Amino acid sequence: MSIWGFRLVPWLNMKIVDPLMQIIRRGAEPKQLAFSTALGITIGVFPICGTTVVLCGLAIGLVGNRCHAPSVMLANFIATPIELSLVVPFLRLGEAISGGPHFPLTSDAFKKVITGQASRDILVSILHALLGWLIAAPLILGALYIILVPCFKLLVHKFSSMPSSPKKELKPKARAV
Repeated sequence: MSIWGFRLVPWLNMKIVDPLMQIIRRGAEPKQLAFSTALGITIGVFPICGTTVVLCGLAIGLVGNRCHAPSVMLANFIATPIELSLVVPFLRLGEAISGGPHFPLTSDAFKKVITGQASRDILVSILHALLGWLIAAPLILGALYIILVPCFKLLVHKFSSMPSSPKKELKPKARAV
């Protein structure tokens, strides 16, 4: 195994696996974990880099007790590499939906961006990427939720130290004498 791979495994364990196991062991509901993770990933792929943590915080504030805040933030962290890879597909989707001009991703366009000659084009492309994300976000959220519910049911059942939903003990009724 390479040195890079050797260092990657402990980092993944420390940053992703261990926090996930702590969340699962605390006895959260599988559906709540699935929704929170799906929400964190969906917001985590928002096409404007650097804004997802704030957006996740706003979502946690709006959704309240229906989501598990640490799961949302962990999923947002995990989604960062995916976010970078989806900017161009969101841009192209937004262009296709709006019928707007195609933003060229060439070295000439990059030079115009750096020199400030393409400020209107950049703004339009950002709006197209946002439109693409707005169209895709409900589909991403729904698909992830459907996929993650059985996964979290299995994980909670296997690793949780508490039952997933506390059951009320039924007290026997006292007999009338």
